[in-house]
Amino acid sequence: MTMVRIPPPALPVRDRRAARALSPMLTRLAEERATGVLVREHGVLYLAEGRVVHAESPLAPDLGVLLTAHGTLAATAWQRAAAQAPDPAQAAEALLRSGVLPTGALELCHLDALYDAGYFALAPSGTPGRFRYGAGPRLGPLPSVPVVALERETLRRRLLLHRLWPDPAADSAPLIRADPAPGPAAALSVTPRQRAVLDRVDGVRTAADLARDLGRQAFHTLVDVRRLTAAGWIAPVPADPAPPPAPPPRPVTTDPDIALLKRLRDALEAL
Repeated sequence: MTMVRIPPPALPVRDRRAARALSPMLTRLAEERATGVLVREHGVLYLAEGRVVHAESPLAPDLGVLLTAHGTLAATAWQRAAAQAPDPAQAAEALLRSGVLPTGALELCHLDALYDAGYFALAPSGTPGRFRYGAGPRLGPLPSVPVVALERETLRRRLLLHRLWPDPAADSAPLIRADPAPGPAAALSVTPRQRAVLDRVDGVRTAADLARDLGRQAFHTLVDVRRLTAAGWIAPVPADPAPPPAPPPRPVTTDPDIALLKRLRDALEAL
């Protein structure tokens, strides 16, 4: 039997460059089996012995939102645990020990939050990351993930979004409703998940805001946003046009002959 190797789908040029150096610092920390906190422009990764144990990003709902949005855990139970723990990961571990929710549900939400925030934390950035060694994280009862697994999933998500709609403008801008242009894309029916997103588009909320309102992972919301954008149902709020350049200052004439003529003109006009 002949084995046929199917090559992986080609990444866009920008993503091929990203694949070679998604985060050299993170790769080095994984090789060192480092423990600490990696702070990047769009999020934070908590490492323990070179593995990612927790992630946070202002662009992704936190673990508490994912646990409480759909009744998996009572909001008051999460608030009590979070108030008694230094970070969400340890609050989740306290809930695990107390047995107030099924272990599988907590582990699943923990991994969802980790990969979701990790996707944004590893976004391209012009700001160098900072790592604080020994700043608290540890391997606990909740699942951790290897750095290579987080990087692989991040690249897979980037490629998926690029295929759905290559323009990332709708990912971060406030969104507005738009009348879809006639055509095959507009004829596609809107799924219930997409309808929930569409109904909340108001010209103010961003995709991250919609994810928090819906209690969903931010990346899954981006998938719906890109599909709705590709179909013409929504669009990012147009950026304000740049103000016109100021007119150049009028030149100041210092030629003595011209200055004399101006004084004569002023004197004649005064007669």
